[in-house]
Amino acid sequence: MGQDPSEGRAAVENEQPTPEELRREIAQTREELGETAAALASKTDVKARAKEKVEDLKVAAAQKTESIKDAAAEKKDAAFSSAGGGETATSSGVGTKVSSLATQTKTKAQENPALAATAMAFLGGFLLGRRRSC
Repeated sequence: MGQDPSEGRAAVENEQPTPEELRREIAQTREELGETAAALASKTDVKARAKEKVEDLKVAAAQKTESIKDAAAEKKDAAFSSAGGGETATSSGVGTKVSSLATQTKTKAQENPALAATAMAFLGGFLLGRRRSC
């Protein structure tokens, strides 16, 4: 009330940015806006995000597979060393057992083809169901 209105205008005029400052501010705002638009575009690109997720899952699966292989190798080595026998004798014994089991399974399938067909149909249905649900 006791102030002169022209004094306030003079102070505002002195604080106005120069054209160069305005250009820098506009350039900075454009850059920030461009970054924001790029971030939003990447979030809405479902196909690219799905590919990234698939790649992440592949890497995780490969790491898990490698750790399982390592653990199995350690257990195999521990079993061979605790058996006291050579690796050749033990592995040939295992090979004989696996061969025997395969022969028994083949014989049973030949004896009962209906059972073999049922098992194959069940397995096929199971695999198709899993494929469709993925």
